[in-house]
Amino acid sequence: MLRFAPSPTGDMHIGNLRVAILNYLISQQREESFLVRIEDTDQTRNIEGKDTEIMQILEKFALIHENVFHQSEHLHMHQTLAIKLLEEGKAFVCTCKEETLKQERETAKNSKTAYRYSGACLNVDSKKHAELKKSGLPFVVRLKKPQGDIVNHDLIKGDITTSANEVDSFVILRTDGTPTYNFACACDDMLSGVDFIIRGEDHLSNTPKQIHIKEQLGFEVETTYAHLPMILNTDGKKLSKRENASSIKWLFEEGFVPDAIINYLLLLGNTKAPNEIFTLPEAIEWFKLENISKSSAMFDIAKLRFINREHLKLMDNKQLSTLFGFADENIGKLAKLYLEEASTTKELQSKIDLIFTPKNFECQWGKEMRLLEEIIANAPMLKTFEQFKVYLVKESGLDENMLFKPLRVLMTGSEHGPELSDIYSLINSYILEVAS
Repeated sequence: MLRFAPSPTGDMHIGNLRVAILNYLISQQREESFLVRIEDTDQTRNIEGKDTEIMQILEKFALIHENVFHQSEHLHMHQTLAIKLLEEGKAFVCTCKEETLKQERETAKNSKTAYRYSGACLNVDSKKHAELKKSGLPFVVRLKKPQGDIVNHDLIKGDITTSANEVDSFVILRTDGTPTYNFACACDDMLSGVDFIIRGEDHLSNTPKQIHIKEQLGFEVETTYAHLPMILNTDGKKLSKRENASSIKWLFEEGFVPDAIINYLLLLGNTKAPNEIFTLPEAIEWFKLENISKSSAMFDIAKLRFINREHLKLMDNKQLSTLFGFADENIGKLAKLYLEEASTTKELQSKIDLIFTPKNFECQWGKEMRLLEEIIANAPMLKTFEQFKVYLVKESGLDENMLFKPLRVLMTGSEHGPELSDIYSLINSYILEVAS
């Protein structure tokens, strides 16, 4: 079982999407279930509607899931499992005041040593839990630190050993009775039977804690982990969520298509892709997590633009035309004529708009354009561009050298672009609308 576990606290970014794609891909390779878990337990940071937005984005990328649930639905189970650990002596209630803990953390920071919980409440009797609940005094529940090292056999990073002191006796239930991130995450992975976890390397410090939680809860199924190296910007720094290029919404607005984005994200850090241009179903046949580099990968928008252009070339012509408000194979072919100078649907839209919007007759070619407009309005249907050109030369009295510039502006709204002969064959059925 694999899962994608986003938080509804902001826009989905490419790091999130990369994780979702890889979890889905591996689930397909292993012929196992893929579920989505919305991690919404931090109520103060949740943004209304973001969970729906996340699911809509997954749908656009055709990442089909067998199940979806909100983590908050499992609050009672999280609390029950924490009490179980208390009763078994594997966890303890802690009444240490936050001010005291803050001072201890500051002291550790000033002495340049890692902070470790003092253990002041380590031996408090588990029965104290019921008494504290009745009294109303604030307390948290902590899990006792492990007795030995924890080893994570990571598919990308290799073996990672974490000492017991690094894990420490950490909080699993807050003072309000809600679970901490690591506890809720580990519990839900265990309850859902998730045994293969792919996520970003920013979770490396969480993994030993989650392994420890599951071990203490008696989850004996071995879990495979793969932590993806971070994505860097062109300055070599971690790609920030505040940067436009990191936002999936921004990429859509700029005209990047899902197949191209998937293609690019699967290439990041992948040293053994057999082809540069591919679809997700094709990647399922050859992709291996072990081939992802341990080093960080740089996000290159120019490379994404190239890949996007290649996917637009491969798109069905009629389907492509629907992106511009048509359902006409010829309009799809027309758009592809402009792929030498455009690489996104947004850029193609601007080219198509110039063709189908009223022309500017106040330019230097205005007089000739008005003349051609009138001739075209009264012309018979001319199938080929050669017939069209001969007819215009005859009716206008313009020689070919004087004809082409105003004709191009009248037909395309621009002085430059693809060959008019190629354009004409695709828009001759719209010629009265175009040449006006």
